[in-house]
Amino acid sequence: MKHTSLKTFPENFLWGGSTSAYQVEGAWNEDGKGPSVVDMANHVEGVTDFKVTSDHYHHYKEDVALFAEMGFKAYRFSIAWTRIFPEGTGEVNQKGVEFYHNLIDEIKQHNMEPIVTMYHFDLPYALQQQGGWANRAMVDAFEQYAQVLFNEYGDKVTYWLTINEQNMMILHGDAIGTLDPSLKDPKKDLYQQNHHMLVAQAKAMKMCHDKLPHAKIGPAPNIVSIYPATSKPEDILAADNYVAIRNWLYLDMAVFGKYNHVVWSYLEENGWTPVIQDGDMEILKGAKPDFIAFNYYTSQTVQESTGDEEDKQGTGDQHLTIGETGVFKGAKNQHLKTNEFGWEIDPVGFRTTLRQIYSRYGLPLIVTETGLGAFDKLEEGDKVHDEYRIDFLRKHLEQMQLAISDGVEVFGFCPWSAIDLVSTHQGISKRYGFIYVNRDEFELLDMRRIRKDSFYWYQKVIKTNGQDI
Repeated sequence: MKHTSLKTFPENFLWGGSTSAYQVEGAWNEDGKGPSVVDMANHVEGVTDFKVTSDHYHHYKEDVALFAEMGFKAYRFSIAWTRIFPEGTGEVNQKGVEFYHNLIDEIKQHNMEPIVTMYHFDLPYALQQQGGWANRAMVDAFEQYAQVLFNEYGDKVTYWLTINEQNMMILHGDAIGTLDPSLKDPKKDLYQQNHHMLVAQAKAMKMCHDKLPHAKIGPAPNIVSIYPATSKPEDILAADNYVAIRNWLYLDMAVFGKYNHVVWSYLEENGWTPVIQDGDMEILKGAKPDFIAFNYYTSQTVQESTGDEEDKQGTGDQHLTIGETGVFKGAKNQHLKTNEFGWEIDPVGFRTTLRQIYSRYGLPLIVTETGLGAFDKLEEGDKVHDEYRIDFLRKHLEQMQLAISDGVEVFGFCPWSAIDLVSTHQGISKRYGFIYVNRDEFELLDMRRIRKDSFYWYQKVIKTNGQDI
């Protein structure tokens, strides 16, 4: 659909950027912080660990000032569970609590909205040793954690995100480092973990509404358009299978409080249905998100399953595969270009995704991640010319404005990432930020913060409320 005139971005639109604690903070064992599953994972060979990263823990004032200079209206970050509860439960670490008070205060002093992700992959390792999310006790542990966050920061924070990319933890936990290697029946165990996370999320949403009537809370999955490879009916059915398993399972539960029927049939067929305790469905139905946050990087394409190992198709950095025998087969989209890491670039799919989510759920949307990872080069005179990133974001913003013109209610855009941080697979070498952090993979150098060309471009975008992109 073409528009003769486009709607403008809403007044008070939340322009910002995103990070996560384990990828940006560093100080992994300082001031009482306990280890998370990410700290203890075996990371990809040749990639540094997450012990120092961008050292935001010690540079947060400088970093927040740079975000303010860019014009951010919001900064989306996550709280490290193990800074609050080093063992996951038990005694609260006051120094960790104090750090986030200081960070939130700094954000607010610069007239930005703090958007807080409660849990972004970094489960306390002590809880993993007790079975992690497969252990029903995790629901109570998350509830205890949420209560502390709401008690401590509830008078300062309006926007809360429950769990970052829960669907990726279930579908691709091996790639992102959250999969428990000791699982005997991974698929069955993962869908039990998923159920416990959904119940924990529902309890957190209800608690937020009860304790903080002014606040707003929502889930933050990774949602993308799923294309059939052809108009062949079996390919269309395969895409319908995959979109239910990948996307709608998580949002149907968050919004409607029920399992998607296609997914439940899929779980029954494979013997993976979770144990559901008495009262769980009432808890799930009683939780109502105020909005949906979502992350989008690339669309995906599938076709009819061939019924063999050829069903699995590598995508992205080749650490992810999509495809499942008898359900769908991963396919390449010949109409899309790819970036240097093999991810298909699909701005139009971004518009489609925005439309699909809003049509299905009718809730306001905020984009909490999209961006382009690249091997940025620091050139003479402290210059980083990242026109490729500007081009990527410009095209996605154009499509988002078209979605807004289509009637989609979008209230914020927080791309990945506000500042360079450590990528899961390529370490610090794969950079996403508007701000360059002067370190390399194995040497910290001077950690200077350097404005990239995209910094100045995004500054102009924000200043004009998206009129000049």
